Amino acid sequence: MNKKVVVGLSGGVDSSVAAYLLKKEGYVVIGVTMDTCQELPGEDGWKAGSQAAIADAKRVAEHLGIPHYVADFKAEFKCHVMDYFVEEYLRGRTPNPCVVCNRYVKWEALLDWAKEMGADYIATGHYARIDKLENGRYAIRNSVTAMKDQTYALYNLTQEQLSFTMMPVGAYTKDEIRSIASEAGIPVAEKSDSQDICFIPDDDYVGFLNRRVPERMPGEGNFIDKEGKVLGKHKGVTNYTIGQRKGLGIAMGHPVFVTELRPETNEVVIGENEDVFTDEVICDRVNFMSIVDLTEPRRVLAKIRYNHKGDYCTIEKMEDGRVKCSFEVPVRASSPGQAVVFYDGEYVLGGGTIVK
Repeated sequence: MNKKVVVGLSGGVDSSVAAYLLKKEGYVVIGVTMDTCQELPGEDGWKAGSQAAIADAKRVAEHLGIPHYVADFKAEFKCHVMDYFVEEYLRGRTPNPCVVCNRYVKWEALLDWAKEMGADYIATGHYARIDKLENGRYAIRNSVTAMKDQTYALYNLTQEQLSFTMMPVGAYTKDEIRSIASEAGIPVAEKSDSQDICFIPDDDYVGFLNRRVPERMPGEGNFIDKEGKVLGKHKGVTNYTIGQRKGLGIAMGHPVFVTELRPETNEVVIGENEDVFTDEVICDRVNFMSIVDLTEPRRVLAKIRYNHKGDYCTIEKMEDGRVKCSFEVPVRASSPGQAVVFYDGEYVLGGGTIVK
């Protein structure tokens, strides 16, 4: 009997080709689109995008001759992604919604759904690969194309989740995936990639926060320097991110940058370009992937944001369980709330959430 795999069909070309490749290999493929849209006033763009994605996924499933379902994951998405997103910004941190969505919605909720369907695996259209290492652990491996590599956002997956997961797209470049889609006549072969946070398609995260929690949004506060001197007024701490230069609305006669956010006093600290660099990053909520735990200092390549090329650092466990990353070259704009992900060669060794 052929193995059954549930493919998360987003309505895009990558997940569509993942389903096509698996069916071609002889798997019994089931397509499922995750419905996460909350459909609240002022968020019509998200609703329209969600409905279009479901319609595209349905067309793809019909073309491939596979069953298609829409799974209601609204509650899971609100709890793990949107509520988290709001709370992080109110705490003066920069959230990473894709990381938590991958762990708790695209994998945890989807895997539970797939098991109820009697499936053996789940599969996605991510540009990454999964290998079982000699030490018996599963690890995410870089895709063959650095341009589309998505391993950074997948560092938080568990060993169980990885053991049930297939990522067929990681063995191809984006051009190859589009070519496969065209040759197979897949309806979304030329569909453009989504770049936005799905629930904020207009990229106005402050507007999103104002609609969600208007009563909790901070008002005007002070711009200050690192000595505490007041430099001017800002629009509220949630409007700014570490390293920001443009749109500050303050004239200092030369470029200045956001170096720290203090939500408890609604203050935004302003400094020079060199003040945005650091050679030490500390993270908590660490998930190790290719190893069980960090028992001694180790040199790794680390990325402090999705589009960071990565820099070498030595990581070591602190007494409180957090991990300290000592970079060989100072890194720019390390932002609390973002992920720092450690690489050992092509493999994800682990990662955590930046706290300072």
